[in-house]
Amino acid sequence: MGAAALALVIANSPFGPGYEALLHAYVGPLSVAHWINDGLMAVFFLLVGLEIKREVLDGQLSTWPRRALPGIAAAGGMAVPALVYLAFNPGPTAHGWAIPAATDIAFALGVISLLGKRVPASLRVFLTALAIIDDLGAVVIIALFYTAGLSLPDLMGAAAVVAVLVGMNRLGVRRLSPYLLLGLALWVLVLRSGIHATLAGVVLAFTIPLQGTPGRPDEESSSPLHRLEHSLHLPVGFIVVPIFGLANAGVPFLGLPMEALAAPVTLGVGLGLLVGKVVGVLGFTLLAIRLGLADMPAYAGRLQMTGTALLCGIGFTMSLFITLLAFPGDPLLQAEAKIGILAGSFLSGLLGYTLLRVAPQDWPGTSSR
Repeated sequence: MGAAALALVIANSPFGPGYEALLHAYVGPLSVAHWINDGLMAVFFLLVGLEIKREVLDGQLSTWPRRALPGIAAAGGMAVPALVYLAFNPGPTAHGWAIPAATDIAFALGVISLLGKRVPASLRVFLTALAIIDDLGAVVIIALFYTAGLSLPDLMGAAAVVAVLVGMNRLGVRRLSPYLLLGLALWVLVLRSGIHATLAGVVLAFTIPLQGTPGRPDEESSSPLHRLEHSLHLPVGFIVVPIFGLANAGVPFLGLPMEALAAPVTLGVGLGLLVGKVVGVLGFTLLAIRLGLADMPAYAGRLQMTGTALLCGIGFTMSLFITLLAFPGDPLLQAEAKIGILAGSFLSGLLGYTLLRVAPQDWPGTSSR
């Protein structure tokens, strides 16, 4: 959040032109912005993929009953914001429909962690599972709808590398270095293929073994997936995401026409996050509970569910990333989308935090207030 604020200050200061020039300066075959958005963010997506795999195989999403409610809520949380956006943008800007559909798991869980015991544990689990499924949905959307022209030779090379990675997993290779070296080759091939390079991180993550070496006293600690996930948390949280925010959240308000603040893209993204997310997540959740498809999270009332649904409107990282894919080479539309993301995410986080803070507490270890 601090990096995003700093980017806004720099972009609207005398350093703004230098900031833009630095991002567009080339280092080798790619610009600085591309190294960040295609390179560093591949590491972010690698961590996302590891979290998805762990949760599906051995976590909160390991059984269908556990997947039901957050899965239904995530579907509503992606569909309704997209419809809100399209209501404002039925024409040429409709390509940005997925921008408000994604939840930033790190920021949403970060806000809920500030509330401590004011939020029941069941809601933390629900939000974590929902955000993981939401991330998976965002990855699928990027792969299906935001992919440029494809290079068949590079795609075939990438497929061959994936086949080797899967074979290593099946043969019981537990050292991380071979996976990471092949993952680098996979990233280069995917970058050249026309598919967005960050998806290489997700594919690599799915091939990393979850099981450790048999016979070790602590099998989980020797699991390649757990080791890699643990080692990536700090650098992704304190290096990759802040650098991404610093490079992409800078909107030069002083150079924008006033109409940009109320442009269809701005309103579609902002209201998609602020209104669409809470309507989609809360509405689909309550409908699933009423139809008997799932149970309400333990000790959670409607006020807590509404506050949690509001937190899902924090789009930031994923939304900024999809903005770059939806409007490549159009600074004005990117700026409008970024204004909507920053405003919608800030208001969603603030309202969600406030609602969860004032909601009555009535579960073991707390007193209702």
